[in-house]
Amino acid sequence: MNKEKVKKPIYKRWWFWLIAIIIVIGIASGGEEEKDKAKENKDVEQEKVQDEEKTTKTSKEESDEPEEVEEKEEKEKKKEKKKEKEDIPKEYESALKKAETYANNMYMSKAGLYEQLTSEYGENFSEEAAQYAVENVEADWKENALQKAIIYQDDMAMSPNAIYDQLISEYGEKFTEEEAQYAIDNLPK
Repeated sequence: MNKEKVKKPIYKRWWFWLIAIIIVIGIASGGEEEKDKAKENKDVEQEKVQDEEKTTKTSKEESDEPEEVEEKEEKEKKKEKKKEKEDIPKEYESALKKAETYANNMYMSKAGLYEQLTSEYGENFSEEAAQYAVENVEADWKENALQKAIIYQDDMAMSPNAIYDQLISEYGEKFTEEEAQYAIDNLPK
């Protein structure tokens, strides 16, 4: 009988397992070193940021330049507005969004805007929400009157007197007399 030497698979050899264990230990200990180094780097970075903040605060406190004071006041105002915005009911925010659309895209007057927001045939917001929106919308009412007057002049071929009447009419645009006069005075010739 011829006895051939049967080779064991590689995973059944003792030296294979020794190498595998060494590799696992190396990976495990190497990972810990990297974590330690990363943590040290992070701590150093945090210390640098804190030092920079202290330096910045100190230099700002020492200097009384008006620009820096204004910047500080502006940041505080922004924080206050943000806090106020968080306290605003959702209905008020929605009314303000609608008001911005009507005022800046449809060139409505302040009174016309309020009526549109509160009308049961319009947006049907509460009077309080509509008032909040009208008071807080960023709009140039004179410019809105002018834009509306230009539309009447170009699209409806109305005379300046008819445009003025339409702009101030309680059944029309509801602009103030001052806003309407501004519009008539600045119509393209």
